[in-house]
Amino acid sequence: MDLQLDIDNLLADNVGSENGLRREDLDGLAEDMKKFAGRIEDQRGKDVGFMELPYDETLAEQINCKADKLRRWCRNFVVLGIGGSALGNITVHRALNHPFHNMLPIDHPGRGGTPRIFVMDNVDPWKISGLMDVLDGEIPQTAFNVITKSGGTAETMSQFLSARELLENTDGTDPAQQIIATTDSNPEKSLLKRMAQEAGYDTLPIPDNVGGRFSVLSAVGLLSAAVSGVDIERLFAGARRADEACRVEDMWGNPAAIFAAGLYLQHQNGKPMNVLMPYSEALSGLSDWFCQLWAESLGKRKDLDGNDVFRGPTPIPSVGVTDQHSTMQLYQDGPFDKVICFVEVGDPGGEDQPICSEAGEKDLEYFEGKTFGELFGSELQATRAALRTKNKPNCTVRVPGVTPEALGELFMFFEYAVTFSSYLYNVNAFDQPGVELGKEYTYGLMGREGYNPPPQA
Repeated sequence: MDLQLDIDNLLADNVGSENGLRREDLDGLAEDMKKFAGRIEDQRGKDVGFMELPYDETLAEQINCKADKLRRWCRNFVVLGIGGSALGNITVHRALNHPFHNMLPIDHPGRGGTPRIFVMDNVDPWKISGLMDVLDGEIPQTAFNVITKSGGTAETMSQFLSARELLENTDGTDPAQQIIATTDSNPEKSLLKRMAQEAGYDTLPIPDNVGGRFSVLSAVGLLSAAVSGVDIERLFAGARRADEACRVEDMWGNPAAIFAAGLYLQHQNGKPMNVLMPYSEALSGLSDWFCQLWAESLGKRKDLDGNDVFRGPTPIPSVGVTDQHSTMQLYQDGPFDKVICFVEVGDPGGEDQPICSEAGEKDLEYFEGKTFGELFGSELQATRAALRTKNKPNCTVRVPGVTPEALGELFMFFEYAVTFSSYLYNVNAFDQPGVELGKEYTYGLMGREGYNPPPQA
């Protein structure tokens, strides 16, 4: 695949013996990683299904057909979802569409006649009312994609009920045409599926063996992508390439396995925090998506043997160069408790812009004849070198550009990496019991039958 992993700055040769790893330390995990690769293969398509998603050509055809129909009348496409039902959509839209997509005229080449995209990943009334202001007068031209695998997520279903009532009370609307439900295909498991069947809404399936944070390459993330003009076949192509690379049993030939092993050993060496820092504004959403993937998959109270372990690394989102002027001071001069993972992009996209031909000030003459692309690339090189000089471990994931193929590779790479990591930590990567109590208390506070509010709210 095009994605490349550089772990040189995780090693003692570059960041010192106290903070770096020896190659023999990594070699010590090689047999375990080979065994874990076999376990993942055994689970493939059974308990675990994320790696099978980019091979579903029937789904891709269904998604593209639905997207074509929506673009004929839809001016606004609203995703109603939270967590894994939202972050993948945000990541794809931010990465592969124009940075100001919603602000461009609909006939602008950068928008290509596609709808505005909104992802409502919060129930904060400030955000809800703000969307209503934006959609004012265009409700008949707005589609709502309701996404919840369980079909009962409180935040998503509250948004759905509000949107449904809005459509029912607005002239010229057709809820059966304007609502698409993405949920479990079994109506006995999903209340949303049952409601959709009764009301005649189109539905899209979420596979049983794919959890929310692993679902971006399912219907969860694909419909909004296709509606906005993203070539989902190219996303699939990149993901398939990464799938092949990450199935390799030899740890040194498997980028996801070596990434997981390196970060795990650094955690054992007193560095429990993993910072993902793409040097790409387009990939800023990837950092938030990574944080959910890493935190929900690896942050567990119990290990696979049922013991209380309270285990897991802490993911931190970041983006270059913005965070050079905020958190980088901590990363460089603060405690030795973090590993920085850069995502380096060969071609950041867009047309490179000249800074100036003449600065007019001697102290600024170094900008003359240079471009923003040169400055951006220099910032990454300088930051990486500074961390190395200060013995702060870091690694780099490189992709040639922000393309559908590259994004598909990144999604699959990190999903495999967190799966390998879960075996190293001896935890279940595919459950999230820690969030359930908060959900139950929320139900109690909202008066749902059979649930009690917390003892102290």
